[in-house]
Amino acid sequence: MNFKKAYKPAKGYTPICKIGECSLKRLEFGIIELDAEESVDFNTEDKETAFIILEGHCDVKYAGGEFKNVGNRKSVFENRRAESFYMPRDMKLCVRALDHLKIAVCATPITEATEPQVLREEHTATKLLGRVPFERETSFIIDGNSNAKILTVGEAYTTEGNWAGFPPHKHDEDNMPTECIAEEIYYFLFEPKQGFAVQCLYTSDGEIDEAYRVKNDELVEFPYGYHSTVSTPGYKTYFLWLMAGDHQGFNRSNDPEHDWIK
Repeated sequence: MNFKKAYKPAKGYTPICKIGECSLKRLEFGIIELDAEESVDFNTEDKETAFIILEGHCDVKYAGGEFKNVGNRKSVFENRRAESFYMPRDMKLCVRALDHLKIAVCATPITEATEPQVLREEHTATKLLGRVPFERETSFIIDGNSNAKILTVGEAYTTEGNWAGFPPHKHDEDNMPTECIAEEIYYFLFEPKQGFAVQCLYTSDGEIDEAYRVKNDELVEFPYGYHSTVSTPGYKTYFLWLMAGDHQGFNRSNDPEHDWIK
């Protein structure tokens, strides 16, 4: 199976990963893209859904409320602390663009009732992880500090020419508190846009052994297996990461062959 997919820019909402139509069983992803004054209706159905503003600003109307002027950047490289909004299951909403708008839509099935929430820039926490040559700045947008109960979402900015997520790690076994079962997606953007990175995905038994060249607006699904990313020199490398599984947050194990590298 090819775990790499691409977003082809289009107006409205474009689903990219849908449960039952991709390798994932608990995680969905798509993109909303609109020009100024355009709008799109959205139904979360049975999923809690996080809307991460990649570019532009929007107003959001939903049953019982409204969020005004959500968004704080023209590109993900302009500001590393994203604004976003969160919607519970069974919610109908309308998103209206105030300028050119691009939103990453992250969703997972949930049975619990939750509450809508707008998450402004000051909510987003950032942290420098690793060290050269596997250094990256990571932000945490949707997690246990939000109204989400299952989703965990953030953004990563890999230091030029460095690896991210090294040693390679996985989260596909129920071995708490060390490791939990959680699916994940990485969605990539670059500056300049012709840049690329290499996304590795493999299993210890060799069932999966992939090294994808990922370009702008491409993503890789991680249903299971070890994964690690390397950025190319000369380009700013960004990826949105989203997770859903049995436990919210980070419970993962490193590839034991490379765990000595700390």
